[in-house]
Amino acid sequence: MISTFFNIAGGVALFLYGIRLLSEALQFIAGDKMRKLIGTLTKTPLRGIFVGIIVTVLIQSSTGTTVMTVSFVNSGLLNLNQAIGIIMGANIGTTVTAQIIAFKIEAFALPLVAAGMIMSIFAKNKKQLSYLASGVIGLGLLFLGMQTMSSKDVVGIISQHTDFILTLSRNPLTGVLAGMVLTILIQSSAATIGLVIAIAANSNGLIGLDAAIPIILGDNIGTTLTAIVVAMGATRPAKQAAAAHVLFNLIGTVIFLLAFPLYREIVILSSPDIGRQIANAHSIFNVLNTVLFFPFVPLLAKLISKIIPLRPEDRPEDVMYLDLNLISISSASAAEAVKDEILHMGQIIQNMFVLIREAFWDFDSSKIDERKKKFDHYEESVNKITESISAYASEIWQRGVSDEISTVLGSYVNASIDLERIGDRCENLLERCDVMNNYLSDEAIGELKDMYDTTELAVKTSLKSLEDENAVQAWQVIRDIEKKIDSQERRYRKAHIDRLNRGECDPEKGVNFITLLSNLERIGDHSNNIAGYTLDIIQLGIRK
Repeated sequence: MISTFFNIAGGVALFLYGIRLLSEALQFIAGDKMRKLIGTLTKTPLRGIFVGIIVTVLIQSSTGTTVMTVSFVNSGLLNLNQAIGIIMGANIGTTVTAQIIAFKIEAFALPLVAAGMIMSIFAKNKKQLSYLASGVIGLGLLFLGMQTMSSKDVVGIISQHTDFILTLSRNPLTGVLAGMVLTILIQSSAATIGLVIAIAANSNGLIGLDAAIPIILGDNIGTTLTAIVVAMGATRPAKQAAAAHVLFNLIGTVIFLLAFPLYREIVILSSPDIGRQIANAHSIFNVLNTVLFFPFVPLLAKLISKIIPLRPEDRPEDVMYLDLNLISISSASAAEAVKDEILHMGQIIQNMFVLIREAFWDFDSSKIDERKKKFDHYEESVNKITESISAYASEIWQRGVSDEISTVLGSYVNASIDLERIGDRCENLLERCDVMNNYLSDEAIGELKDMYDTTELAVKTSLKSLEDENAVQAWQVIRDIEKKIDSQERRYRKAHIDRLNRGECDPEKGVNFITLLSNLERIGDHSNNIAGYTLDIIQLGIRK
């Protein structure tokens, strides 16, 4: 009995570790394409289905994709309709793993591990080959786990509990409950399916479709638990996304239980092999469930909105997107979260520019304290986000990432530092807003506004180039806007010195004008740097 338990536990452990190695290899091979794919999640529900399928295949976990989706909803990147589409795609994507498991190639388990080890020995410093070797080893361990889970001892124990097997066959609800509990305990729907396939294929008919199908249906409900746990401490939109996952799988299970005889016949017709039938049962459920539900996505969203209504919530001005759950699921999704956080940080910087403009050109003494309080809050948020991005990026790097993701991540960290320095320059500008009051000539004020407009455009365009990964916008900053800022700084500095010499501006306060120009010029330099990071990221894609 104890040895049988260890056989099952060891088999599940090998299976899960194999999936992990395979997942890491697939994500590495996908490289920066994975990051860009995740960046398209904010589109339509239909596109969300396809993206959900691909991401789930790459990370080998529908739960992982769902947790990512909940995280994106929590941070405001996705709405409920879009999230439902991705969840549907994730359910379909996880069936690919089940189909791979159904191939009877357990005999190749050890040869695959051996081949992977040989590849890793010859890989040396070649990361691409090294990760490919890990993927081959992972595939071998996956099938070795299957082999262990279907050992004679395991089948022998099952044959001694035929009453329980008969109960599962006669009462589908018991099977659904068993599938839920098993998936919750193992924390992997693929492992549950693998275990059922392994035992059914080697138990000489002890476990048939009547027992296996309800377990598969329960497995689909049990896999929603992780997303629920992640959403518990999140915003109400994130709770809605988790509820969508539960309802989608729960309602689908009820429908398929009501149509169980028809469902069973379709599965039987799909293949003569019991292992393939179980894998097909999983695929048929998730594909047909998606087809049935897709036209009713808006209605499902409305139902969930009534069950979990939204309340007015203050969106924090500090860290919004750096969810630690993403790091353990996918380094590509975590890197994309860093990008989103930088864009959020950039919006705060642009809000600072608005306050400075008000202080300089729409001066109202009654708003000084309010403006200063708001600006200080922005400055504090920028500093906090910069520190958080550096710490979050370090966590990602420690897990080991592909060269492409590492380069992109480095560019993002550098961009955050430049943005933080832009925030410091903005603070310097605001501190000198009193220079505008009766100390400068109209000509000087006009020149300052002209350069301020150009500098603000540089910041906006550099951020937009990073967001869209647009080379045209990046070159616009580097070749045109930043050079214009440098030219303006030289011309206006010279013109102002001439005015000071002529006594047209206050000599003591008017000299601050030079400091203002210098700060604007430095902001232009930092914007130029951000545009350069955009080009580095784009060039990475071209090299690939």
